[in-house]
Amino acid sequence: MRHRKSGKRLGRNTSHRKAMMRNMVTSLFDSEKITTTDARAKELRKIAEKLITQAKKGDLHSRRLVAEVVRDKKTVAKLLDNIAPRYADRPGGYTRIIKVGHRAGDNAALSIIELVETEFTAKPKKKAKPVAKPKVKVVEPVEEAVVAEEVAVEADAAVDTAPEADASVDAVEQK
Repeated sequence: MRHRKSGKRLGRNTSHRKAMMRNMVTSLFDSEKITTTDARAKELRKIAEKLITQAKKGDLHSRRLVAEVVRDKKTVAKLLDNIAPRYADRPGGYTRIIKVGHRAGDNAALSIIELVETEFTAKPKKKAKPVAKPKVKVVEPVEEAVVAEEVAVEADAAVDTAPEADASVDAVEQK
């Protein structure tokens, strides 16, 4: 039983698997993007992210720890000098896996694993929400319209009554 044994074996013995992962992580840091199978990409992500986190420290001890896995001196220098400073403010998630389809020969699921290029911006912390004020509808404009209609009705009534009053006044004057 494989209780508490992490990681996939990928159908290889230990020495072959370690050598394959070292070669793949070296290629990833060298070209910043490689195509491989899904299972290999997921295992490679674990190693690559740990190495980038280690390289972000930038001291001699970190350089030696990275050099144990990545055996190419130029790639180690590129990792510590170019790649690690790019992710100085990023707390993790340095790689991205994109599924591409299936390989023609054996129908294996393929993926592209690449280093993330966009800059990380931390999300602002959520502030306490202010207490919501009760929404009060302003009724004044409606009342003004009603009052205006009443004034208009009264004015119309006054206008209508005015000619009758004038007529009655004229009739009184004629007598």
